[in-house]
Formats: sequence, structure tokens, C-alpha cells
Amino acid sequence: MLKQEAIKTWKLSLPIIFGEITQMSLGLIDSAMIGAISYKQLAASALVNSVLVIPFVFGIGLTMSISQKVAAAHGRKDAQQVSHFLYNGFLLCTIAAIIISLLLEAGKKILYHLHQDPEVAHFAEPYLRIIGISIIPSLMFIALKQFTDGLEKTKTAMMLSLLAMPMNIFLNWILIYGRFGFPRMELKGAAMGTLITRMIILIALILTICFHSTFRQYILVRKYQWKFNFNSIKELLRIGVPSGLQAVLEAGAFAVSAIIVGTINAVSQAAHQIALQCASFTFMVSLGLAQGTAIRIGNAFGRKAWKEISNIGKSSFYSGILYGLFGAMIFIIFRRQLSLLFNDDKDVVLLASTLMIFAAVFQISDATQAIAVGSMRGINDVKKPTLYMILSYWIIGVPAGCIFAFVFHLGAKGIWIGFVLGLSIVSFLLNRRFNKMIQVNSNAINT
Repeated sequence: MLKQEAIKTWKLSLPIIFGEITQMSLGLIDSAMIGAISYKQLAASALVNSVLVIPFVFGIGLTMSISQKVAAAHGRKDAQQVSHFLYNGFLLCTIAAIIISLLLEAGKKILYHLHQDPEVAHFAEPYLRIIGISIIPSLMFIALKQFTDGLEKTKTAMMLSLLAMPMNIFLNWILIYGRFGFPRMELKGAAMGTLITRMIILIALILTICFHSTFRQYILVRKYQWKFNFNSIKELLRIGVPSGLQAVLEAGAFAVSAIIVGTINAVSQAAHQIALQCASFTFMVSLGLAQGTAIRIGNAFGRKAWKEISNIGKSSFYSGILYGLFGAMIFIIFRRQLSLLFNDDKDVVLLASTLMIFAAVFQISDATQAIAVGSMRGINDVKKPTLYMILSYWIIGVPAGCIFAFVFHLGAKGIWIGFVLGLSIVSFLLNRRFNKMIQVNSNAINT
């Protein structure tokens, strides 16, 4: 039974995973192509990502409410509600994206007040301005992606995401290095390439949803369902805000840690960025599996099928363990080769290779905590997990990392020890919570 459920979840999740990996690859492509110019420009992109990640992942968390409401309505075969939450969810996320972009523009001078290398901060400001604008089409695309994913039509956005990667590489090549008569823009060129790519795939997804026969039944009822509804917005926020906070608590811990590492020196910051990019890449698989799990559980939750919910959750947990072991082996065996993909400075590569070992250690806990978050989002349990994340990341993980880094003089390695502690604790707490919720609701049904 669990094996069958695992296969179903992987089949649903694989297109999501490919889409997530492709989106993540845009950042990796930027880092690799910029790293070939100088490690200080690589460090500047790391600084911007550290500042950007907190508001951006909050926006992504907000979009996840769309897939949950759509999946539950789809489980009840209610096409009217599906269309209704498509409109209200997209409207909510578009407004949120504009606000986030404006806040980043207003606060861009913070880059000069984070005790970073002055040259790194100088490179970072124009990059932040352009990437901040690109958040608008990016979150609008993700919102529509959550709609198609909630309907279990996960291949739609995946295909567009796959097309985005070669497009971004080509645009970067032109704009970073100044080909075909374009000026050599270096880091700003990478940002422009990302902005243009995100705008193109957004337009393509809008046209697909509006005109493809797969989504016709949800478009035909737009006259009746595409209306702003405050209660629906409240329902979306009830799931989206805690989901966004959960994403912020985890990503924010990594972002703040990157800023802390930047106060050590530029070599540590560049090495940290390399290791973190690689760890984030493997996490995209866990995140995609978690989203697939959340969608399947959300569909079952709409039917109150708790036995099915339990089987989906357990099978995904075991999948997470196996995947985590695989990821750990990759990091340990190929840690130097992976580091050399980004930069050839021997000090940067040596430190990045060491940090890869810590990344290997937390692969299992990172995968299983992500899946647990997805499982609980599927049953609309989002408040208690948020408290667990505050405890694990901000009360234990980040402070412990700072103690190891500065009191015990371990530098960037100390920060990564904090990552291992925080992720291990949150994985234990979240999975225990999900199992308890399953037991309580199963007992309620049986009695």
C-alpha cells in the first residue's frame, strides 16, 4: 500500500520537481556565469539573495494557499470554487508581489549597512534593483503554477520552466559578456536576463490557462466566479500567511546566516554561497515532493479520507529518507568537483568543499521536514508547525551557529553546524506533530 502511494506521489511530484529545479537553476546559472568574472561579484549576488530571500519566500508561501484551496475543491469536483480561488488567489499574490518589489526598492540602501565588503555592496545595489522588479512576474507565474498543480496538471508549468533555462543562459551570455553589440553588463546583465525570462514564461502560462482546453471549464465560469471576495481572501490568507512565515523562518535563517558569514570575509561569503546553492538545488527535489504530497493530501482532505492521508504521508516520509541518503552521498563524493563549477579560487574551493560535508549531514532532516510541512499544509494544520520552526531555527539553530562561528572560532563551518542542529530538531518535531494529527483524527472517525 505504501509503495503504491509513494509511486503515485512521485508521479505527481516529478513535473513539480523538474519545474522547481529549473527555477533554481536560473540562480545557479547566474552564480556560475558571474563567478567566472570575479568572486566579489559572486559574493554580491549572494548578498542580494540573502536580502531578497525573506520577502520572496514569504510571497511563495502565500501562493501555496492557492494549490491547497484548488486541490480541496477539485477533490469535491467543484469547478466553480476552483475558478473562484484561481481569480482571488492570483489577485492576492499579484498585489503582494508589487508590495514586495516596492519595499525592496525603498530599502536597497541597506546593502551598505550590513558590514559587508564595500566593493561587494557596490556591485549588489543595481543587481537588487532589477531582481526586485523580477519578483513581480515570478510570483505571478508561481501563483498560476499553484493553480495548475492543485488540479494535478503539474506538467503545464514544468514545460515552461524547462524552456526558461536555455532562454536564461542565452540572455545571460549576451548581457553579462556583451555579445551581439550589447554592452558588457556583468552582474546587472544576469539580473536583466532573469527579469526578461520571468516575464516571457509568465505570459506563456497566462495564454495557456486562458486558451487550452484542459482549463476551459474554469475559464467559462469567469463571469460568475472572477469577483473579489473578502471572505475568500481571508481563507487564502489563513493558509498563506502561516505558510509564508514557515518559509521565511527557514529561508530567513539561511539568509541571515549568509549575512553573518559575510562579516567574516568575502572568501567565506563566496564559499558559503556555493555550498548553499548546491544544498538549495537538492532541496528543490524535497520541496517538489512536499508540494506533491500536500496536493494529494489536500485532495483526500476534501473527502475526509484520513486513512489515505496517513498512507500518503508515511510513504512520502520514507521517500524523503531515501532521497536524503542519496543527496548526502553526492555531496560527500563530489564536493570538490561541485565547488569548482562556481569558482576556481583555491581558498574558496577548499572552504566550500568542507561546507559540503555539513550539507551532506542534514540532507535527510531537510527532506523529511519539508515533506512534513507539506503534509500538514494539506490538512490545513499550519499554526503549530510555525512555532516549531521559530524554536528550531531562531532559538536554537542560528544562535548555536553564531556561538560555534565566533566563540569557538570555527567561522563559516560553525554557522553550518547550526544548520544541522536546527534542521534535525524541526524534522523531529514536525513529523511527530503530523503522526499525532493522523492518530487523533483516525480515532475520532473510528469512534
